[in-house]
Amino acid sequence: MSDIHNKATDNYSFRRQAWDKFKSDLPALIGLGGIVVIAFLALAAPLLANERPFLFIDDHGVSFPFLRYIFAPDTTETTIEKCFNYFLLLLPLAVFLRLWLKHRIYWLFLGIIAVALLLPFWFTSPRMDRTDWRQEQIERGAFAIYAPIKYGPYSQIGIPYEKPSLQHLLGTDEVGRDVLSRMLYGARVSLSVGLFATGIALVIGTVIGLCAGYFGGWFDLVIMRIVEIILCFPTFLLLLILMAMLKEQKFEQSILLVILVLGLFGWIGLCRLVRGETLKQRALPYISSCEAAGLPVWRIMLVHLLPNVSGVILISFTFGIAGAIISESSLSFLGFGVETPTASWGAMLRQAFSDPFAYWHLLLWPGLALFISVCAFNFTGEGLRRVFSPLDRN
Repeated sequence: MSDIHNKATDNYSFRRQAWDKFKSDLPALIGLGGIVVIAFLALAAPLLANERPFLFIDDHGVSFPFLRYIFAPDTTETTIEKCFNYFLLLLPLAVFLRLWLKHRIYWLFLGIIAVALLLPFWFTSPRMDRTDWRQEQIERGAFAIYAPIKYGPYSQIGIPYEKPSLQHLLGTDEVGRDVLSRMLYGARVSLSVGLFATGIALVIGTVIGLCAGYFGGWFDLVIMRIVEIILCFPTFLLLLILMAMLKEQKFEQSILLVILVLGLFGWIGLCRLVRGETLKQRALPYISSCEAAGLPVWRIMLVHLLPNVSGVILISFTFGIAGAIISESSLSFLGFGVETPTASWGAMLRQAFSDPFAYWHLLLWPGLALFISVCAFNFTGEGLRRVFSPLDRN
């Protein structure tokens, strides 16, 4: 019993020390705060910018036009939109349950709610809705509650290339869509590509790096030669060629395509780092003790090796998100990334390319958002590097 208590105390102590060191790093805290703000804006985008009223009351009764959009988004990128909307509903429920339920019961109820919440997303069919709700409100004399920004990312409601004004705080784009609304939904694209593409690369790189470092010999030799061959190719040019080829297949959900391509070609650097750390850990006595005790290979790799190389994985994951965001924006800027009319910061920059000085608002706001996002993840990654670096532990 005392061993279990001591182990829990040690784990708590390590987490506490890591957090204390992280929060003493001002740039890292600023970066973490930036990530939280960007994630909040991406999750809450439908609550902040939407042309459909949350509540609509007229002589025919009460309706909630906004709900159908949450469960069945009116967009071609349905998978990503549904993922964000799902967590938009699940996270507040998780926080509310945590305040009232104990640990074991909490996870049971949260699992039930998480599964139940999938059902409306699965069974609600999308429906094209082009109703002008503001006009309907005037004609019916209805009462309605709207989002703070009464324009969706696809609503063509303004003059093309309109400068920032009280009606459109960040102006409009080339077809009269509200830039602020598209900026919020563009955060969803950047975060989804950053997280999911880097997640795919993390899984592939970690598995291959662990296996190459642990087994060594001919397996390591073959894997590293393959890695070196892939490194010889200009990665971004290869991405452009693949995106051009795949887009000819008329794949509607272009975000998933970008995620897949970036994920499948972003694991090389992480693989080499994990292999190096695994080789270092492989030579330590605790691995020899595990092998002498007859532990299966999968247990040695997952339970003993993986936690000891998790620091470099977490750091690489944070930096990788920033790199994936830049790559997606670059592809979209060149016309090989996310398809219109889906909002993307890189595609918005492209709209200002013909005359950057005249369309400065389409250059400034997406560029500033990209700068802040990349800096936030890089600052956080640098803070994590200092936490996990043995030379910086005092």
